[in-house]
Amino acid sequence: MPRNPSPERTVAVQAILYGTELGALERTLEALDASAALARREGLADGLSVVLGDASPQQLVSDEVLACFQERYASLSSVSYEFFGENTGTAKGHNRLATLSEASYLVTSNPDIVPDARALWRMLDLFDDPTTGMVEAKQIPVEHPKEYDPATGETGWAATAFAMTPRDLFTELGGYDEQTFFMYCDDVDYSWLVREAGRVVRFQPAALAFHDKRLSLTGAWQPTSAETYYSAQASLLLAHKWSREDVVTRVLADYRRSETKEYRDAVTEFERRRAAGLLVAQHDPEHRIGCFADGYYTEHRYEL
Repeated sequence: MPRNPSPERTVAVQAILYGTELGALERTLEALDASAALARREGLADGLSVVLGDASPQQLVSDEVLACFQERYASLSSVSYEFFGENTGTAKGHNRLATLSEASYLVTSNPDIVPDARALWRMLDLFDDPTTGMVEAKQIPVEHPKEYDPATGETGWAATAFAMTPRDLFTELGGYDEQTFFMYCDDVDYSWLVREAGRVVRFQPAALAFHDKRLSLTGAWQPTSAETYYSAQASLLLAHKWSREDVVTRVLADYRRSETKEYRDAVTEFERRRAAGLLVAQHDPEHRIGCFADGYYTEHRYEL
């Protein structure tokens, strides 16, 4: 029987572009359009909109291309686009995009994610439980190895390659911490803020999302130098924010000894911020929320 949607079941998927191939973006929009069409047929939601933010050096989507998107993907309530004119990173970019829609649920998505038509609605259903504060889809073909409870889906944090949260909670928590994180660990931090507020982060294995991630011939990730640097920087900033000075000390020592320039640069930036008093107030002094397990931010089911 079709669901009788309440006015609150509106969803906005927001994605940040940075040199994104339009072909990849079109695959994402086509999949979301199919999801919106399904929701209309079966009464699963009141509307699905897409909000795109462009952090590229040059504008990727012209007015003509945007008009084409809006005409082609007509099942979507809207497709909007803003050229930022700066590289915002993910935290600042998604905070900015959240102001451009009025949807009751926000989905942070990578621009190369291709979700199954039912993925969003299976994620949305978990919010029927009022304790749910964030829901993550299952990425394929490479599933994230984070541990989760197979009965409840409860997990330590949600990767925002494709994750949903209620707007009212997002607003209450102040969105992503853009003062601290440029990219990486902003999703871990937000997840922990959700849990600190008494809500639950859940993994929904029935919600499938293809992530077009390139791997090496051995199956390993292939990060760019910028990804290596910002990931290293974020690891230090996250440990400080969540009151784990022991982790900060250990990671700083490891990075200082590293032959990888990006790690040493991350040390320099962290120490600059600390000396200038630019680090944010610390959370979780009793270590009830944050988890630093062998370099991971929750227990893992397997090794990649």
